[in-house]
Amino acid sequence: MSTSTLTRTDATAVAMELREIELHGHAVGYRMAGSGPPLVLLHGITSTSEAWRLVMPRLVERYTVIAPDLLGHGRSAKPRGDYSLGAYAAGTRDLLAALGVDRGTVVGHSLGGGIALQFAYLFPEFPERLVLVSSGGLGPEVHPLLRAATLPGSEWVLPLLAREDFVKAGDAVRAVAAKIGIQAGPDLAEFARGYASLVDEGAREAFLDTMRGVIGPDGQKVSALDRLYLADQLPTLLIWGTDDPIIPVAHARNAHEIISDSRLVELEGSGHWPMLDRPDRIVDELTDFIETTEPYEYSREEARKRLLRGPR
Repeated sequence: MSTSTLTRTDATAVAMELREIELHGHAVGYRMAGSGPPLVLLHGITSTSEAWRLVMPRLVERYTVIAPDLLGHGRSAKPRGDYSLGAYAAGTRDLLAALGVDRGTVVGHSLGGGIALQFAYLFPEFPERLVLVSSGGLGPEVHPLLRAATLPGSEWVLPLLAREDFVKAGDAVRAVAAKIGIQAGPDLAEFARGYASLVDEGAREAFLDTMRGVIGPDGQKVSALDRLYLADQLPTLLIWGTDDPIIPVAHARNAHEIISDSRLVELEGSGHWPMLDRPDRIVDELTDFIETTEPYEYSREEARKRLLRGPR
């Protein structure tokens, strides 16, 4: 076995090691590895830090990668409480502060993208760059089945759909995935992983609370579109699969038009989890973006001017 193979294997093991810290009396799971400029990876709903498992081994060769299990997900606690985007953003800030990370590039996928947007808005002194992958929060459209999950009574239906025997058999997973438009491949595997997590009552309650905070019967109800003009100085990269069945690529194209000097990368044929079906491309795009852009420096005076000027 070559030295390079050993190095890559060791890096994979280190990157995937799950650690735990207690914040505000609750356990928070996270993965942290590598050296260099900090890179924060925020996963989507029902997912965990493992959603980044195929990209972390290469990223830790250049960056200090921090990938938490968001509260209500994975190894993190699942308390009854606030699962709004603002609460998730504050929790991310507290974790990074506890880990001694002051600034860095923030990457968010799906719900994690909405959290990243909220994080950049509430704590603008932290992000050096913003990367949104198949992100929520950029338009109302979202798959109808997700809207249905927010309707009254879904808390009674979901336990029946996520029964352990159904999940293990895989029948319920494939049936629901097919209705959403998710086909065999990495997307289906990640969907199944998230679906299986809903067997846990705490995770199921966190899922419903989170969903109802960001989605309603008419679609996504939390939108950053009216404030994207504030990000015109923040280097922003949008990465989207052209075949995303959950959140349409049109959201990325619209945001690209609003955020001056942003970059848009469309991955032909990719679905909702491009970091799983196109991991090498994701790493290459992230690396190029970070290496060819200057870190954002927050200025309160410049922020005041942009607020007074408003959208162009």
